[in-house]
Amino acid sequence: MSSATATTGITAPAGFSAAGVPAGLKSTGANDVVLIRNHGPEFAAAAVFTSNRVAAAPVHWSRQVISDGRADAIILNSGGANACTGAEGFGNTHRTAEYTAQLLGVSASDVLVASTGLIGVQLPMEKLLPGVEAASQQLGSGEEAGLSAATGIMTTDTVPKQAVRQGNGYRIGGIAKGAGMLAPGLATMLVVLTTDAKLSPSELDTALRQATAVSFDRADSDGCMSTNDTVALLASGASSVTPQLAEFTELLTELCQELARALIDDAEGADHTIAVRTFNAASEADALEVSRAVSRSNLVKTAIFGRDPNWGRVLSEVGTTQAAFEPDELNVSINGVMVCRAGGVGEDRELVNLDAREVSIDIDLNAGSAEATILTNDLTHDYVHENSAYSS
Repeated sequence: MSSATATTGITAPAGFSAAGVPAGLKSTGANDVVLIRNHGPEFAAAAVFTSNRVAAAPVHWSRQVISDGRADAIILNSGGANACTGAEGFGNTHRTAEYTAQLLGVSASDVLVASTGLIGVQLPMEKLLPGVEAASQQLGSGEEAGLSAATGIMTTDTVPKQAVRQGNGYRIGGIAKGAGMLAPGLATMLVVLTTDAKLSPSELDTALRQATAVSFDRADSDGCMSTNDTVALLASGASSVTPQLAEFTELLTELCQELARALIDDAEGADHTIAVRTFNAASEADALEVSRAVSRSNLVKTAIFGRDPNWGRVLSEVGTTQAAFEPDELNVSINGVMVCRAGGVGEDRELVNLDAREVSIDIDLNAGSAEATILTNDLTHDYVHENSAYSS
């Protein structure tokens, strides 16, 4: 195992090694099998999964694994979701965990499994299992190993996504994949987070749920929830540092927000990253409902793509919610220009410049003091093309 010190991604914290290898699951020949191992001395873990009732076989397996708060490793593959594959699909997940455990000398009940790719197709185990073996032989702890894992979970992503945070004597690292089929529901992609902090499973679970609630749950590319969403957090305790839970949660949240932003910035075919912020709401729930409604509006998203600051489309979506507000007290600003004031015409919409990648839509409900922001993107011709040809 490589001893080089990593400064980014999942191998930045002490006690972890990783590898990403090509096994032929993807026709491009790119990395498609990823193994991440916790070398301890602690093996605490937590995870959140999709709330989609049609969940993939790896999700069902990993829910069982994480129930005791321990995970020694996680094996991931791209090139096939192993979702809607029945008993055979679950059996293949079990076989993958068993084989990984055999190679690492651990228990299969401590091996998380995650998959991403096309739904409704059985995994080619004759390719996957040799890939698992190759990954186990190439485990490393340096930058290159972490990057190979980040690239190995990519599907329609155009760039690998890694992040790290330095705490007081400990680190948190992470990798993520996702560029489409992103919508809130506990988790909206595949994410692996590692830390060398010494924390209990219950503390990790508390921190993870708080972090995902204001990061991945608020990244909504296209309103479509995956069957495979998984965010796993593994702690090695190798730093021997037990941080205050509030401090750890704050750093973890920052890291998750960075990764969530990277997912939206890389959204399929997108020209714009849009921050929909609702403020002066009666409650955070109201603010979330309004921001989410606007972020999922195809009319709003296509208007931004066409560089049209059509605030009427924003107002009409606000009106579909149950949030507390008076229609004649609504204000809407796009990129800092208040195009709607008191529910009517505001400043000249021609003053809004939508040429830059970043777009802000700010909605003032004038009903309280709560706020919430959803990150989304515009709807482009390229998104339609990519997803109409996804299975071909």
